[in-house]
Amino acid sequence: MLFFKSTGHIEYLKKAEQSLEKAVEIANIDKEKYYRSLARNYISQHRFKEALVYADSAAVLSRNIPATQHLLFDVHMELGNYTKADSIKKRFADPEDFDYIIRAAKWNDYVGKLDMTLMYMEKAKEKAEASNNRSKLLWVYSNLADYYGHDGRIQDSYEHYLKTLEIDSSNAYAKKGMAWIAFSNDKTSDEANRILDSVLTAHESPDYYLLKAEIAEFENDKTAKKEAMDSFWNLANIPAYGSMYNTYKIEVLAEDPATQKEALALAEQELKNRATPETYHLLALAHLVNGHNKKALEIINTHVADKTFEPTALLTMARVYKANRMPDKVEDLKEELLEAGYEMGPVKLREIRTL
Repeated sequence: MLFFKSTGHIEYLKKAEQSLEKAVEIANIDKEKYYRSLARNYISQHRFKEALVYADSAAVLSRNIPATQHLLFDVHMELGNYTKADSIKKRFADPEDFDYIIRAAKWNDYVGKLDMTLMYMEKAKEKAEASNNRSKLLWVYSNLADYYGHDGRIQDSYEHYLKTLEIDSSNAYAKKGMAWIAFSNDKTSDEANRILDSVLTAHESPDYYLLKAEIAEFENDKTAKKEAMDSFWNLANIPAYGSMYNTYKIEVLAEDPATQKEALALAEQELKNRATPETYHLLALAHLVNGHNKKALEIINTHVADKTFEPTALLTMARVYKANRMPDKVEDLKEELLEAGYEMGPVKLREIRTL
């Protein structure tokens, strides 16, 4: 797992999966630990329903162990089982426990309470710094940097990515975050690309090429965009990745009239993997680009509106409302989306302004 996180190479995750599956078969002692580890591995692979099977198996053996309850909360959040996740969270509530605090932050992010999310994350930061635990510090600094970005606190975001890199100078996640600041906030595409290129020498992941393609589109460099998109598809289509990059694929396929039917088929497949507001907004997007405006509106009204506050989902909502001639709703969302301009980036911001 550690090798996968540091390099992005999927074979490390698959090798870990094979070892854990073998351990689950033969272990007589501490079997629930192997169940939890295998479930975590499946979460990383976006195999959420399989992860739940092993999380439940761990719970049969160790229902009262906090680590198992934390895992169950995480899996149910990924699957969109929010009522269940909330009930589990309340069961292990401990305002002094780091693992509870970061999940309380995640819950508040889900319900759209960024101020409470930041409060919990800053408390988690205090706990991590007091314990001087390297893995906790890496996690909390990099994630807090993200949340500061959502809140428009770009300098605080930048400083916390730097804190991450002070601990792990090759941390790809933090470098990608700094590349985003260079691109979205500073409009320095050359610097953003320089950072991304430094990451890609040792850590190869499809989504990094999507960011390079977005930068190229902003610069109107069609050759660079095609090269980046080719690299994205070459990696994302490696069979071992499975469903890990489906959400990215759906958005890309939806942009091209030649592949919009494929986007719809993949969106329907992804919905079977996990039925969350985020996957429903992708399904609505796929229906919209295929000309199914009323179906897209039905999906938005039933499964997305008031159920997620993610800007990408809000942009899909605005597109659907515009296609269904609902200008008042579009205008309300446009104002909110303009406020999230940093998160959306310069390319999407152009579209938002034309809504």
